[in-house]
Amino acid sequence: MRLSRFPLATAKETPADAEVVSHQLMQRAGFIRKLGSGLYTWMPIGLRVLRNIERIVREEMNRAGAVELLMPSIQPAELWQQSGRWAQMGAEMLRLKDRHGNDFCYGPTHEEVIVHHVKQDVRSYKQLPVNYYQIQTKFRDERRPRFGVMRAREFLMKDAYSFHVDEAGLAAEYEGMRAAYTRVFERLGIDYRIVQADAGNIGGNRSEEFHVLAGSGEDLLAVSDSGPYAANVEAATCAASGPRPAATAAMSEVATPGQKTCEQVSAFLEVPLTGKVKLLVLRTATGELCAVALRGDHQLNEVKAARHPAIGPGFRLADPEEVSTVFGCEVGYLGPVRSPIPVIADHAAAAVADFVCGANRNDHHLQGANWGRDCAEPEVADLRNVVEGDPSPDGVGQIRFYRGIEGGHIFQLGRKYTEAMGLTVLDEQGQSLVPWMGCYGIGVSRLAAAIIEQRHDAQGMVWPVSVAPFSVILCPIGLDKSEAVREAATALYEGLLAAGVDVALDDRGLRPGAMFADAELIGIPLRVTIGDKALADQQFEFKRRDAAEAERIPATLDAVLERLRA
Repeated sequence: MRLSRFPLATAKETPADAEVVSHQLMQRAGFIRKLGSGLYTWMPIGLRVLRNIERIVREEMNRAGAVELLMPSIQPAELWQQSGRWAQMGAEMLRLKDRHGNDFCYGPTHEEVIVHHVKQDVRSYKQLPVNYYQIQTKFRDERRPRFGVMRAREFLMKDAYSFHVDEAGLAAEYEGMRAAYTRVFERLGIDYRIVQADAGNIGGNRSEEFHVLAGSGEDLLAVSDSGPYAANVEAATCAASGPRPAATAAMSEVATPGQKTCEQVSAFLEVPLTGKVKLLVLRTATGELCAVALRGDHQLNEVKAARHPAIGPGFRLADPEEVSTVFGCEVGYLGPVRSPIPVIADHAAAAVADFVCGANRNDHHLQGANWGRDCAEPEVADLRNVVEGDPSPDGVGQIRFYRGIEGGHIFQLGRKYTEAMGLTVLDEQGQSLVPWMGCYGIGVSRLAAAIIEQRHDAQGMVWPVSVAPFSVILCPIGLDKSEAVREAATALYEGLLAAGVDVALDDRGLRPGAMFADAELIGIPLRVTIGDKALADQQFEFKRRDAAEAERIPATLDAVLERLRA
């Protein structure tokens, strides 16, 4: 591509509304242009990157045996009502009506649509397994779109859906998709982690996320420092605590006037937070009250709590007035001793002996309290957030935290959607069988930003060759003044094109500094400079984007191709 024919608009100034590096650089380099809140136009230079990521994803999906289709982005409400998600989905779903008053949505995902089509076309177990995928525009009406295309309202996504006769078939396909995703992320040339995840609104039994590691990532990851364990913090398992020590202290009540928080009480009584047990009172979705005991230095994991059968999704912290009515005291003085409602203790809290807790009386706490002796042995569950330094749940190493950007997510959905929407096929005996289903997503447009977040420097982006807008850029110095430079640059450009290289020729007539600055901002991996001085020695100047210095190479097509393949 001759850049004189290619619309390229770069800027030196960083846009005021760009919060993260990828948003800043993508706007400065002219990759994207904002149309509205969370809405971006992909300009020609950015679209080349997007299409390269899309190509890699498509190649690996095809290699894994998935079959591409394309479903409408606008979906009728009836399908979502049939699955039960029309009422469950919140304001993120953009709802609209047609001229006849019929309800539709701009699809945030396509589980309902694909089940509808499979229900029409697949009749027998002999037609399974099957895995359909698409690369399609999605829309989620984010409350606060931010970070450019990282969290835009409209985005490009690859979503795949597989259908199987049994759970074993689903498990095998899940592993196949996991391997395909691994190949995708390896080809993208980025540092990533596969982490255990919560299935969220999509549902299902097993779920893993593919995260690009970056300091700007919104997700906090819990990763073993010496083993394979990795999980999103919201889904990270906390290793069960060791056996509880024997009680050694007698329980006594002590006045703690005005000391309500764990930190205040620990300082006042000069005991560590690890020796305090706090009580949270929750109002469950069914309207009942439930108490959760946590160690003083730990926080409730809401995802884990929502999965507990006694709590369930949709719970909330009880209001202070509700707590006072039941316990007869303020929230800051609650404890498990003489608790009027059942107590579920986190593993770590259940392992503490001689602990400090609220006395269920304002301005008073208990010291030397013990489970089993002073209060009933609680039901024990994993209910807290993991913290750095925790032992890894698999017994290998300790937990360390990293920031990650979710680029892919795979699910074993089970029969959640197929049952809800009445999808059946005939089995070998001619009986109705409800297929098992998997779901596999990759955020194509988000990955473009995630790569930049991980691969950039002070000058701009540093693309891997696999997704760069151009593999190599030719920078002729004095193109309009030197016949030798013009001939050498043109011959090299045409030779690289003939060899199948994605090459850009900067023939805009800019000064060297401006050419180099644009090449570095855009992040083109390889640069060849053609100038009279080097040509006099029959040489080109060759530089890798991530190298500190340029090198001289012979001024031949073969020499350049050899460097490109290295």
